[in-house]
Amino acid sequence: MRFVLVAGATETAGIEGISAAGANRAAMVHTPSADAEILVYGAPVSSSLVPVSPAGCPTPAVVTRAVRESVGFPVTVLDAGLARPTAAPTVALAGPPGGDVRDPVPVPNATEVFETARTLGERLPEDRIVIGETIPGGTTTAMGVLAALGEREVVSSSLAENPLSLKREVVEGGLAASDLERGECAGDPIRAVERMGDPVLAGVVGLAVGALDSGTAVTLGGGTQMVAAAALVRHAGIETQLSLSTTSFVAADVDLDPVVESLDVSLSVTDPEFATANHESMGRYTRGEAKEGVGMGGALTEYAGSGGSFPELHDRIVTVYDRLFR
Repeated sequence: MRFVLVAGATETAGIEGISAAGANRAAMVHTPSADAEILVYGAPVSSSLVPVSPAGCPTPAVVTRAVRESVGFPVTVLDAGLARPTAAPTVALAGPPGGDVRDPVPVPNATEVFETARTLGERLPEDRIVIGETIPGGTTTAMGVLAALGEREVVSSSLAENPLSLKREVVEGGLAASDLERGECAGDPIRAVERMGDPVLAGVVGLAVGALDSGTAVTLGGGTQMVAAAALVRHAGIETQLSLSTTSFVAADVDLDPVVESLDVSLSVTDPEFATANHESMGRYTRGEAKEGVGMGGALTEYAGSGGSFPELHDRIVTVYDRLFR
């Protein structure tokens, strides 16, 4: 199995109150770059910045890295429009960060990103890949894409209180700016991303389509952003078996069953038993913060499948946390 992290940025994240993937809006632009370094090296390299929410919840990269140290798996990072450079080795897909979803065309290079990622997916030698993402503001752009496709608009949040009314307002603004009706992009996934999405979604979907076409099994590791990715894969005409692995925190926040059933996607939900861990790095997740990101759900599913115990993983998470915040 190879773990592939698709990292990038969208100006949608700059909307006040839309995301908690950074201590503040200035720090948020560094989050995907730092997440990639934590996953690859175990700590940030290009700066001392460790992504945390405004309330202090550490990035899900801590958990994914802890799983990687416990069970081991190779990692590839795809640069789908990072706003800041990363010291992690990356495969460049194409172009700059995405614009604000309320722009008429926030991802003008969606086709190029998709095609580059698809070519890579076709050539990966592994039998199976798990795809994760890191992009602040991505749940809102995912909601926009689902609206453009005419699918159920499920949306989670990195915030303990999901700002649903704000996200709906932003999506409505995006549809109006792009002159789209709900469902108008059905069967046209590239246009849906171009008008209402972000470059990370273009990269995730291109990679998944290329891998599935070549016979590689694909697991989408994440929450409602990966639901949008699954919808895009289906609207691209791909009917091959597709899996989604997420956390119990996302499943408690939104009802995923109807939408994954309608998309014929296999759903796996893992409870990492953080409620039994006496440590702040995990306690904030039990209070509704973060929930997902950096392929955390996919990584936890891999860990559970390896036969490892969650108390042992908790100890490893604390080790990674202490390394980052010492």
